[in-house]
Amino acid sequence: MKNHIVYLKKLEACKEAVEWAKQFTTLQEAWDVCERGDWMLWLLGKKSGKPESKSRKKLVLAACKCARLSLKYVKKGEPRPLKAIQTAEMWANGDISVSLQDVRNAADAAYAVDAAYAAYAAADAAAYAAYAAADAAAYAAYAADAADAAYAAYAAAYAARTKTLKKCASIVRKDYPKIK
Repeated sequence: MKNHIVYLKKLEACKEAVEWAKQFTTLQEAWDVCERGDWMLWLLGKKSGKPESKSRKKLVLAACKCARLSLKYVKKGEPRPLKAIQTAEMWANGDISVSLQDVRNAADAAYAVDAAYAAYAAADAAAYAAYAAADAAAYAAYAADAADAAYAAYAAAYAARTKTLKKCASIVRKDYPKIK
């Protein structure tokens, strides 16, 4: 078995990621073409060190860049997701007026907002929420036309999610061109 597959399994990567990675010879080869920013952030999180470390702060800044992609899904006038991102950025940039507990509190406040989960989960969830909502609409639809419209919304939301994850992957790769 390839070393990178053994490594991913040891870290308990999701089955889908492990299966996808099997087509590559090395972890770096997979990293270079990965279009799943969520997988990349997860892997970096496993490798990034202690919560207050410099490497963890670098990861937080990358995740914040990804989270900013989701702000367009937040209801106008809802400040908590942006506040959570800004608080995390301040902490990661070494602002001594912001503690790790402040970051957690801001994230908890943002988590209370439906669309804010996207900011908390680094861009993936907002698109997923739309995807899930469209799925629920399709399931609930009884008329053929309504089902077709719901499926179209579902497909559009899935495409938006995929596009967001791909953008997030590019952001992560810019900050982490090599996976060690």
